[in-house]
Amino acid sequence: MQQATPRELGFRRDRAVVLGGIIGVAALAWAYILYLAWDMNSKMGENMVMAQMRPWSAADFILTFIMWAVMMTAMMVPSATPMLLFFTDAQLRRKAQQRPFVPTGVFLLGYLVVWCGFAAVASVAQWGLHTAALLSPLMASTSPFLGGSLLVAAGVFQWTPLKSICLSRCRSPLNFLMTEWRDGIKGTFVMGLRHGIFCLGCCWVLMALLFVLGVMNLLWIAALAGFVLIEKLAPTGQLVGRLTGVLLVGWGSWMILRALG
Repeated sequence: MQQATPRELGFRRDRAVVLGGIIGVAALAWAYILYLAWDMNSKMGENMVMAQMRPWSAADFILTFIMWAVMMTAMMVPSATPMLLFFTDAQLRRKAQQRPFVPTGVFLLGYLVVWCGFAAVASVAQWGLHTAALLSPLMASTSPFLGGSLLVAAGVFQWTPLKSICLSRCRSPLNFLMTEWRDGIKGTFVMGLRHGIFCLGCCWVLMALLFVLGVMNLLWIAALAGFVLIEKLAPTGQLVGRLTGVLLVGWGSWMILRALG
């Protein structure tokens, strides 16, 4: 067996460091989500439940934003791993050629900024639903019409051209790099932003489904995160997504009809 050269060993080491960093970021985010879920189900969680029953303060909004931002990090970073590793490989080749090198963290930062923007919008939506008394203390919809409508909307969205376009860009890291490449730190940050926008365009309605069964329902969070992984990474991911869309429409319609009946 041919022995790896020092350059190849360095390449593997740097790639392993980046992969370890991605896993570390996702693991920390999931650990925080698990802590929040445990806290809500303990005596310490009574304060959070009470916060959902009274008018929000600025601190409540900030804590809600942090919760959403960390949750989006936990759910979306794993699905972006192929893109991040493709980018890492490209930068390591540039480094080997003694060309300008940009750390993968800059790309990831741009990606996370987009999802932090979504977290801000989701926090505003949660505040509005809270004010309208449409959320339970555990942050689940109390209205079958709201929950059913979200499910139907998410199911229909799975079949739209916008979904197909955004999903295709998320499923093809090489194509994204070939069409969106930019040099330098600013360019890399913009690439991260653009990839985050495609990812957001693909998944934003799915993330809104957290309001259906509970924003801090761990099984629901894990199910949505797993679905996003399958849809983006599995060979049949797009087909699975469309079939799931049919199921979501059926589930939402049943929920609405049951409430009417």
